[in-house]
Amino acid sequence: MTDTSISRRDILKSGSVAAGLAWLGFLDPSFAFPAQAADEELVPFLNMPRSRPGILDWETLDSWLTPDDQVFSVSHYGNPKVEPDEYQLEITGLVERPKTFTLDELKALPQVDQLMTLECAGNGVSKGFMGAIYNSRWTGTPLAPLLEECGLKEEALEVVFIGTDRKEETLRAGTKRETTFEVPFGRSLSVEDAMRPELLLAYERNGEPLRQENGAPLRLIVPGCYGIANVKWLKRIEVRDRRYMGRYMARDYVTVRGEKRGDEVVFVETSVLGMNLKSIVARVTRQPAVDGMVPVKAYGAVWNDGTPIDRVEVRVDDGEWQQATIDAEPYSKYCWRFFSIDLGRLSPEKHTVVSRAIDINGRVQPTAEDDEIALKRTYWEAYEQWPREIDLSEA
Repeated sequence: MTDTSISRRDILKSGSVAAGLAWLGFLDPSFAFPAQAADEELVPFLNMPRSRPGILDWETLDSWLTPDDQVFSVSHYGNPKVEPDEYQLEITGLVERPKTFTLDELKALPQVDQLMTLECAGNGVSKGFMGAIYNSRWTGTPLAPLLEECGLKEEALEVVFIGTDRKEETLRAGTKRETTFEVPFGRSLSVEDAMRPELLLAYERNGEPLRQENGAPLRLIVPGCYGIANVKWLKRIEVRDRRYMGRYMARDYVTVRGEKRGDEVVFVETSVLGMNLKSIVARVTRQPAVDGMVPVKAYGAVWNDGTPIDRVEVRVDDGEWQQATIDAEPYSKYCWRFFSIDLGRLSPEKHTVVSRAIDINGRVQPTAEDDEIALKRTYWEAYEQWPREIDLSEA
């Protein structure tokens, strides 16, 4: 497989959008935001920290598939190096036929691509952490046929994915007692979720072998779920008849949210799993002022757990919400889509621009003041609207 590098601007120069998309092919989209006119100038966002390597820079993004230097990496128990020629994956537990696979054996199985946006569950919690997200074409073999081949027993409840990375953890073992032991990183899915056909055991990203920090030589890919569920350095798959309660399943990556019930607020804990509906104004441009007013356009992205997006709306200051144009049909329901909007002529002063997404079920991306965000007490799932401040005054 090859990955073509071509910009959206090149496509538009060469002819129609439809022709450009057909030329790229269904599984090889590599354009980003709609082309800017030659006289459009980037308007920097105010009070934003400088971009840094290893995290997405929205303002300079020019590829639908995220380049390596803007791919974030999070590890919890270190960053192990696993030699591909020594690698083995074990499938065990409540299965009729436990099996072990080498990397070559996995690569010899049916190979498929899965387009997917992967987002850190903490992305957006602060201005300095708004780029922990990337879009990729993952290549690997589907998980479900392997589980079927091993034969899940009737009492199977969960499928646990265990990584190579390990660390000592300390737990309370009773009154005034603690116990310390070494544990591997792990996350679990219900049997129903694990059998979804989209799940992959992936060994390539964008046509290249996985990098060490991104889970080489093999990682789990779970479309529609936050990055924490996409277990890296995958070593073992265990099928169990009870809930898996590892640190990053039961005690961390848990969202605590207050729910109003009459005059009372009840706090509920839920495990972080599916990606929430989210959009962002990623880029704002201006053109030369006309009669003292500044022509302004905005570009952005929208994504979620795979539920179809109905529309994206954008608002300037306290004005009316205006519907943006979502750029092309989705190549995969699990990938981000880009949008653009002409905001007209704005006064040459400071403004706030914000977007909100709405899915086909009528769910609206909330503001930071809405209860589901304002009553949240934990770091994770920061999917509120992200207001962007700009200054259109002449430099």
